[in-house]
Order: sequence, then structure tokens, then C-alpha cells
Amino acid sequence: MTIDADIAALLARAPVTPPASLESLRAETDLALRSMQGALEEIERIDDFAVEEGEYDAAIPVRAYRPLGTTCDTPPAIVFAHAGGWRLCSLDSYDNPCRALANATGCVVFSVGYRLAPEHPYPAPLEDVYRALCWVVAHAGELRIDKNRVAIGGDSAGGNLAAGAALLARDRRGPTIAHQLLVYPALDTDHDTPSYRKFAEGYYLTRDVMKQCWSDYLGELLSAPPVYAAPLRAELRGLPSATILVSEYDPLRSEGEAYARKLEDSDVSATLIRLDGMIHACIHMLGVAPAASTLFVHAGREIRNTFGLEPR
Repeated sequence: MTIDADIAALLARAPVTPPASLESLRAETDLALRSMQGALEEIERIDDFAVEEGEYDAAIPVRAYRPLGTTCDTPPAIVFAHAGGWRLCSLDSYDNPCRALANATGCVVFSVGYRLAPEHPYPAPLEDVYRALCWVVAHAGELRIDKNRVAIGGDSAGGNLAAGAALLARDRRGPTIAHQLLVYPALDTDHDTPSYRKFAEGYYLTRDVMKQCWSDYLGELLSAPPVYAAPLRAELRGLPSATILVSEYDPLRSEGEAYARKLEDSDVSATLIRLDGMIHACIHMLGVAPAASTLFVHAGREIRNTFGLEPR
């Protein structure tokens, strides 16, 4: 399929000069993403929590989104890690996408404000997401969710953290995860895949940006990344089932497709969905490209089917 016309128009007016500092980049990225998201989606309830349990001094902020129209006293949940190359974005920049995801899936979405690289490189972001996952499952009763229907999810670098947390839960005999929702996930440090070669420049996310993101996240570990940081290199048997969404015009597309194949080869059920005409970060683009809503349609259908919920 050709690239969506609204997406093409967005790319044509995208700035070509990045901000000079990481601080400026963080601020401008949050502003730019929120400006594309469109009208604020109504939600039943939002609650903020601080996860203070664990071996680290710093509390992890977690924001819970309870969907509209849920009739179940203890609905399923998704513990969600946001994107941003492990170094950008925030709970606030993901407020509207998490509202939309909660309503689409019928799940309570717990958005995790993990620490960012390069100030906090691997494994800090991953450990924060895993600790939040453990906390959500351990406190399922007071959070009014079903502890047997908790998924782990995320987009891009957040998809990486979600996949890594699923590996940690398996290997540490941690909480049972019912499903993985991985949205255009970053899963390996290989920048010479077919999609990287085809979409390295001109499609919002670039190869050079991803190289910088991986460098900031892994530092000296970049030459030999741990499997929890590069899940495509891991043994995948025994993981929960997965829904993997990839964007057609995205340098990360090949690794998402490869991960789905490897899961299936490892006897793990995996559903791969390609978002035709879309680019990386389209979870933020409802306000500028209505076709980006297909991400929430597909995610909602798959998660509702997985958890036995009524279609929206």
C-alpha cells in the first residue's frame, strides 16, 4: 500500500534540524507528540500511584486509566511502557494514547514512568517496568483488576521493555503474564535489516536516531547486548502469547516480523498485524491522520478476544 496521504503530508512539514540539547529535545518531543494526538479522549477514571517497593530508592510513578463502559468489577489490565528511545517521553506525553488504548481494549492501562537514559541506562528502565508489573499483579485486589488477566505492553522502546519484562518474569519466576502487546517494538541492535535499508531516512524515525538511542541505553554493552535488552536474541519458549503490530513504513518493521516468526517457531502463539500506510509513532497521530486509528482498532480487537471481552 502507498503511504497514507495524511502521513505523507506530516512528513513533508517535519522539521529537519533537531534541538541542540537532550533537555530541549525532551521538551520539544513532548509538545510535538501531544500536538498530533487530537481531541482528548474521555475516560472513566485516572489514578496516580507511586511504586515504592523494591530495592531502589526512587519511586516509580504509575498512572492508571480505567476505560469507559466497563461492566466488569475486575477487568483485565495492561502494564504499558511508553516509547521515546529509552530517553524521551513521559506519562503526560502518553496521556491521550493511554486513554484511547484503555477504551479500545476494555483494560485498565497502567502507564509506567520509568527512569530515562542516558542518566539511567540499562537495566534501570527495564527494572522499573518489571517492578511496576510485579506491583500491579501483587496489588490486583485493591486496584480492582483481574490478576489472571494482566498483559504487558508498550510501543517502540516501550515494546522492547515489555518484551524484556516478559523474559524477566519467566526467568525469575515472577508474575504470570497473560499476553504481550508489542507495538512496532525495538528488539535488536541490528541496523541492517531489510526495513532499515528501505526506510533509513525520510519516514519520521531514522537509522541514525535509533543508533543514538541504543547507544544511550546500552553504553558499553552495545557491542554485546544482553538478551533482556535485545529480546530477538533470546530463547523465547515459555513466554506468553503476543500481539505484534508493525508499521508498514518503519525501519523497525523487520525485527517485529522476525520476532513474531521466532515466537511461533518457539511454540508461542503470536499474531502479527501490519499497519498499512503507517509510520513509526503513529499511536500519536490521530489528530493529523485519522487512519492511525487502525492501531487501536486492531489492538482492541486482539486484546478483547484474548481476554474474552465483548467487542467495542
